[in-house]
Formats: sequence, C-alpha cells, structure tokens
Amino acid sequence: MLPFKNCPVCGGEIVEREVEKLLHGGKNVAILQVKAEVCLHCGERLYAEETVRQFERIRTKLLRQETADFQPLGQSFQVV
Repeated sequence: MLPFKNCPVCGGEIVEREVEKLLHGGKNVAILQVKAEVCLHCGERLYAEETVRQFERIRTKLLRQETADFQPLGQSFQVV
C-alpha cells in the first residue's frame, strides 16, 4: 500500500514505479535503479526513508572516492 493516496505537490494520482536515479558526489556520479512513488501528473518522485538513507551513503562514498564496490560504467567528459 502506498503511503500517499495523492501527490502532495499537485494532488495527482501516484503509482509505484522502478526509476533511474543519478547521485552526485563531488565530480563522481552513480546511477541506480530504485522503487519510487511517482505522480502521473507532475512527475514528482517520493522515496522510502530507507532509500533516502541509501542515497546518502552512496553520496558520501562518492565524495570520499570510496568506489571499489561500484561497477564502472563508461567515462564522463566535459566539453569546453
């Protein structure tokens, strides 16, 4: 059962979906798939408390460059 019946931002209908989340820590980025409640009207995403804690742990690892347990995925470039 979803904690919210309607979106707290716009009042739209909410459904549970698997979404892609980008997390930034310094110049590092991690991509992960997580479950979220998504508003069908405005796109607002609502995450479970444990998922938000997971985001914080990953961001901290990215900032400290503790990425040994992460799988490399391509390279990033800045175009000037």
